[in-house]
Amino acid sequence: MDQAPSGWRFWIDRGGTFTDVVARAPDGTLTTRKLLSVNPEQYADAAVEGVRRVLGAGPGPLPAGLVEAVRMGTTVATNALLERKGEPTVLAITRGFGDALRIGWQSRPDLFARHIRLNDQLYDRVVEIDERIRADGAVDRPVDIERTRRGLKAARDAGFRAVAIALVHGWRFTDHERQVAGIARELGFEQISVSHEVGALIKLVGRGDTTVADAYLSPVLRAYVDRVGGDLGEATPLLFMQSNGGLTAARAFRGKDAILSGPAGGVVGMAETARAAGFDRVIGFDMGGTSTDVSHFAG
Repeated sequence: MDQAPSGWRFWIDRGGTFTDVVARAPDGTLTTRKLLSVNPEQYADAAVEGVRRVLGAGPGPLPAGLVEAVRMGTTVATNALLERKGEPTVLAITRGFGDALRIGWQSRPDLFARHIRLNDQLYDRVVEIDERIRADGAVDRPVDIERTRRGLKAARDAGFRAVAIALVHGWRFTDHERQVAGIARELGFEQISVSHEVGALIKLVGRGDTTVADAYLSPVLRAYVDRVGGDLGEATPLLFMQSNGGLTAARAFRGKDAILSGPAGGVVGMAETARAAGFDRVIGFDMGGTSTDVSHFAG
């Protein structure tokens, strides 16, 4: 059981259609609110508005000590991915592997289908980096700095602000990825996702896909997190649910960890509610306005 709170506590599920707010007062009283997630004629953000309505607070940051914690699950990243509304992204990958993520694993769900339709990629442009590190860490080709700068500059001049960097064997031997990231930083890219930092997976396709998703979604997510954090004020502790069901500070919340933020909260709530009711095998069905999530919990 949680200790008696010294301030208000809020639990918020920010969906694509509705936002649900559960609040607990310092005396333990529970209050709920339900708002349209997008209603610009009435408020800028549903989560912040829900908190203000419960507290009876006006505009401006909340005073220190009033709110003990705000914990939020959100489908902002989920919906941006489903609706393809992320940040236009450049993929920087080892020369010769420009189509590796598009080819993927060459899996064939329908073995005898004559027409194979590949999934659309999240990146819009590829810059092949002339470099190569072998599997044992030996440098076969150092990074061609000038060629890399030209390729990334052309992308930046074309308006791209996000870049995903995934080089062969970069999960373990990180020097070349760091060099490319440094060049991207000098050129003014605002979102730089580097594969060995995002998810140090051995295989290029999984690591590359994760890095691209992070670059594609993080700017959208950061804009939302910054807006909510700014409206609530620095004195209000703000935590977000990650895809793994754990919580993280707002400043550490990033695209790769947010794709299942909202659904994860529902699964955790379902499991705990079922356990309290004496059930250890349950199926969850979470239907929202944009997506529907089905889960299975077996104790």
